Amino acid sequence: MERLTEKALVSIAPIPDHEIYGRVTKVLGLLVEIAGFGQELSIGSIVHLRPNPEKNIPCEVIGFKDERALLMPFGTLEGIGLGCPAIIQESEATICPDERWLGRVINALGQPIDGKGPLMQGGRPIPLKNTPPLPHNRQRIGDKLDLGVRAVNSFLSTCNGQRMGIFAGSGVGKSVVLSMMAKYTEADVSVIGLVGERGREVQEFLEDDLGEEGLARSVVIVATGDEPALMRRQAAYTTLSVAEYFRGENKQVLCMMDSVTRFAMAQREIGLSAGEPPTSKGYPPTTFGELSRLLERAGPGAQGEGSITGIFSVLVEGDDHNEPISDAVRGIIDGHIVMDRKIADRGRYPAIDVLKSVSRSMPKCLNVEQNELVVRAKQLISRYEDMEELIKLGAYRKGSDPEVDDAILRYPLLEEFLGQDKEESSTIEESFQRLAQILSMPYAGSGVVNG
Repeated sequence: MERLTEKALVSIAPIPDHEIYGRVTKVLGLLVEIAGFGQELSIGSIVHLRPNPEKNIPCEVIGFKDERALLMPFGTLEGIGLGCPAIIQESEATICPDERWLGRVINALGQPIDGKGPLMQGGRPIPLKNTPPLPHNRQRIGDKLDLGVRAVNSFLSTCNGQRMGIFAGSGVGKSVVLSMMAKYTEADVSVIGLVGERGREVQEFLEDDLGEEGLARSVVIVATGDEPALMRRQAAYTTLSVAEYFRGENKQVLCMMDSVTRFAMAQREIGLSAGEPPTSKGYPPTTFGELSRLLERAGPGAQGEGSITGIFSVLVEGDDHNEPISDAVRGIIDGHIVMDRKIADRGRYPAIDVLKSVSRSMPKCLNVEQNELVVRAKQLISRYEDMEELIKLGAYRKGSDPEVDDAILRYPLLEEFLGQDKEESSTIEESFQRLAQILSMPYAGSGVVNG
């Protein structure tokens, strides 16, 4: 009874006892201008356009000009004309996640889109634009997290509370790697944000890649590429808010977003519409600030909370890994997984380039034997790739360099080790046992691990 009363209060509290509204004075493309709102609005405020009693179009304030507020809609503007009422929402935009959201698919506004009925609302509202925990209150990153992908578990070990990026061009396999992690991870909960995803691929991702087992312990937030820029940006905020709820429940959360680049593109559309000056590749200055605020929300929580391990995919435009968004994200997160189109072209999936990839929690999260295995494997891969042209041309004579001879012997086995079918999982211990066999090095097993 007490819990029911608490939930009722949470539901009733946001309902205002009066309405403040303005009127639409101009509509230009997706930009709406309103006047008559007094001092009640600020950047980020939510306004509801109501062309008739049955229709409600939520919008967000993105700027001000000549005593007018500039809005962008979360939906289409059909039916909106001059003089249309614009109702100002006084309460902060929040969502109320609950354990019963697991196994559900929702949109950027926290509404169910999977046909499984209404969502049960929790008793703790989480702001959509939440602030990260204070740095001095945060815990340190925890133990290693098993992600089920051999190349990541061994060469790019990731700890609870770490933030990693997957950097790749289109069609190289980012989404498949994310789905493997979601399906095989040891994390308590997976929160998956599909930001700007192709509409036809959503059901394929849910049924083929994630599967029933993966979906049962996941919450999936979807905003397809045809939705307005505000919805695509909001999907990223909603993803982090849901993850923060489970972190507050002392869960180890794996938060995955595909992709951060489309979040940045949505922010670019919004910023340019508001009149911001374009900078590098047309991105306005606020884009890079919003990236930091979004990504910093992942990570360890305060004492008594769990942590959010963030895996964020970055769509590298033109396979240029130094383009502005890639460069900015790489400077914010705690490591990067680089996927190479050349590796994909030769048929090895996942196409992870372990020499160009970095996990900043290594080598501290590995024991001595594990570090020695990783270092030795990287030495052999690097040595082979340095001499690859000479070897293929037949210009290298066997016996000239014992190190190169060893690399030639073991390189095909290492390539096979790094490849993995999406239906196959590999634990951390299995990965290092197999790596030790390939390298003919002793391995007694994992010891105490602490990030």
